[in-house]
Amino acid sequence: MFDLSLELVRVVEEAAIAAARTMGMGDGKAADHAAVESMRRVLDTIPIDGTIVIGEGERDKAPMLYIGERVGTGRDVDGSLSVDIAVDPLEGTNLCATGAGGAITVLAASEKGGLLHAPDCYMEKIIVGPSAKGAVDLDAPVKHNLKAIARRLQRGVDDLVIVVLDRPRHEQLIRDIREAGARIRLIADGDLSAGIAAAVIGTGVHAVMGIGGAPEGVLSAAALRCLNGEIVGRLVVKDSAQAERMQEMGIRDLKQIYTAKDLAPGRNLVFAASGVTDGNLLKGVRFFGDGIRTQSVVMNLSPARVRFIDSVHLENRPDVRVRFQ
Repeated sequence: MFDLSLELVRVVEEAAIAAARTMGMGDGKAADHAAVESMRRVLDTIPIDGTIVIGEGERDKAPMLYIGERVGTGRDVDGSLSVDIAVDPLEGTNLCATGAGGAITVLAASEKGGLLHAPDCYMEKIIVGPSAKGAVDLDAPVKHNLKAIARRLQRGVDDLVIVVLDRPRHEQLIRDIREAGARIRLIADGDLSAGIAAAVIGTGVHAVMGIGGAPEGVLSAAALRCLNGEIVGRLVVKDSAQAERMQEMGIRDLKQIYTAKDLAPGRNLVFAASGVTDGNLLKGVRFFGDGIRTQSVVMNLSPARVRFIDSVHLENRPDVRVRFQ
């Protein structure tokens, strides 16, 4: 029986393996290219009529997984399952290139219209877990939001850990968080995986704040809807040309504050990710004599389900052995 969520796990697993073969070689472009090629190849084996709505960019800049590209064996077959797809073939290209932790391969899918066609721009974001849904305001002072999160979690502000991308643009945000008394975990890359961690109990992350990519915001929203978490976000408009491009994509209110349901309104959302290098949520790819081990997570909104999948991809040899460890 066809199970789209398990097919999408296969996509992110193969992309993670391809990227992991470049791990630590110092070439982020090669790592990303390997993940893109693998993801595109496996997507074309799935019986869907898929359209990339968030991908590697415009067609003239991205030879594969460009926005608007059709994928799947059913793209020219009447009656095929129509799916909108958002991808980040390798979140954390620099992490993979240097061998640092937290690199993942990511894909979200939904029925047509179920994912916002987000422009490739920045987005101001606050991400929280289920307990703090409805407690944060993008226009409120940082101290106010931290107190609101702490109240919902029934703890002090000094017990909170807030993830922030280590960027010059966040200098004031970092000062405000520290002055409020919360602790900060600065990350070099990977605010998408950090956002997922904020919605999962036991990860030690209570919120994500700051400015990151809008496409990553949509992917985060898909996962957060499955996890009952929340994101509030607003697009950051760089200039008039970017504003015009946003309006061409159907975005009328450039100052709109989006929630998870605005960014990923689909009823049949699926989110899948595989670890490339070890992170808080997923272990990275491991190569051994008899095969390759991957760890993935796949989430469904309907039926509500989160599965962690530990896979061993065996070598095709008569003497192969499976080891549990």
